[in-house]
Amino acid sequence: MEQILTFFDSNPNLHIPSVGVIDIVEIAIISFVVYHMLVWMKTTRAWALMKGIVSIMVMFLVAALFEMNTIIWIAQNVVYIGVIAVIVVLQPELRKALETLGKKNFIGAFLPVEFNRADEGLFSDKTIREITKACVEMAKVKTGALIVVCQDDNLSEYENTGIEVDGIVTSQLLINIFEHNTPLHDGAVIIKGNRVQSATCYLPLSDNMELSKDLGTRHRAGVGISEVTDSLTLIVSEETGKISVAYKGELTRGLRGEDVEQYLERIQNKPTEEKKRRIFKVKVKDTEKGR
Repeated sequence: MEQILTFFDSNPNLHIPSVGVIDIVEIAIISFVVYHMLVWMKTTRAWALMKGIVSIMVMFLVAALFEMNTIIWIAQNVVYIGVIAVIVVLQPELRKALETLGKKNFIGAFLPVEFNRADEGLFSDKTIREITKACVEMAKVKTGALIVVCQDDNLSEYENTGIEVDGIVTSQLLINIFEHNTPLHDGAVIIKGNRVQSATCYLPLSDNMELSKDLGTRHRAGVGISEVTDSLTLIVSEETGKISVAYKGELTRGLRGEDVEQYLERIQNKPTEEKKRRIFKVKVKDTEKGR
């Protein structure tokens, strides 16, 4: 250690930088941002584009080493245009990344109690049973269905494309909506909480080329809405009678009734017994303060 210090003392141009708490915090923040940017790019077209940019940079580096003046001149003049072109090409991905960032509840992650979450979660157990029953019954008779179950994202722009229903979720209502030759059977049903908000809604189609070619518009619409929102979509095939679920851009096919219940319970966000006790204590304290 003394030899190292002596070396730096004998070379005044070299010094050991002092690292403080702020420096460590900055390094942690930058590492966090860079890591998540790389993870995000790996799942988008930006990853292939990034590899192409790296290849071009290597080419320009070789040109600089061998003093290829023409190539260097071209690089200097197109670099600004290239930045704008990258932004234009990646506009959908950048928009999606910013939307994802805006949806994150950073404050809620540090709160011990979910003040804004109802005791029963986003929707009740009864709603889960009614949706499951409707899907199973429609699957038996091969009635096509497309049911979108909301979480936190606002789906108003998709609700406005359909007809307002505003009815309590029941299996009979869902089955009647999707019954053949009825006015509301074509399109998607959007459920928020314990109510059917709208029917005959139009959804964005997925452009995922990895989806099976035998999937129709109903399945592609279900995957499409799950790619741009945090909703869960249940699809009943009119051709095969199979039940599928689309969530976070992934499609799972051939579900049973209990599988549907498990998926719905996963997004229900129903507080555990421990959380319920803490919420109850907070409510009691607030009531006592108000007296």
